[in-house]
Amino acid sequence: MTKIIMIYASMSGNTEEMAEKIEEVIKEQDISLEVKMVDDANTSDLLDYDGIILGSYTWGDGELPDEFLDFYDEMDELNLDHKIGAVFGSCDSSYPEYGAAVDILTNKLKELGTSIAVKGLKVDGMPDEQSFEECTDFANQFLQQLLNFQK
Repeated sequence: MTKIIMIYASMSGNTEEMAEKIEEVIKEQDISLEVKMVDDANTSDLLDYDGIILGSYTWGDGELPDEFLDFYDEMDELNLDHKIGAVFGSCDSSYPEYGAAVDILTNKLKELGTSIAVKGLKVDGMPDEQSFEECTDFANQFLQQLLNFQK
């Protein structure tokens, strides 16, 4: 059975709302999905899943939030070959580095051998109906790539 893990960080609730929409779409397909806040996750968790979805808001001028820093550093010990990954997050377009956390996490997954299924999803501020449609598309594209990869 195909197994997916989604690990995310949310401060204002925006990234959490995105995670909930992505979770809803995946669970409609009757696929096993475990969802964890990054504070409750271990990097070794990633090894037990076929698909990896990470979510994070961008902090300050383009950094990962504090709660993701240790997890990010500990990821260096992993080999994620033969995994499919994707990254999403809420962003603030008033900063010069728009959604840099999404890019940072995407690049880390690539460095560790993960095949990126879909371009990182960046939503400016609070998700709205259009954003939720983008989350739905993101989840469906991820699932399609994951299922094709496993054939």
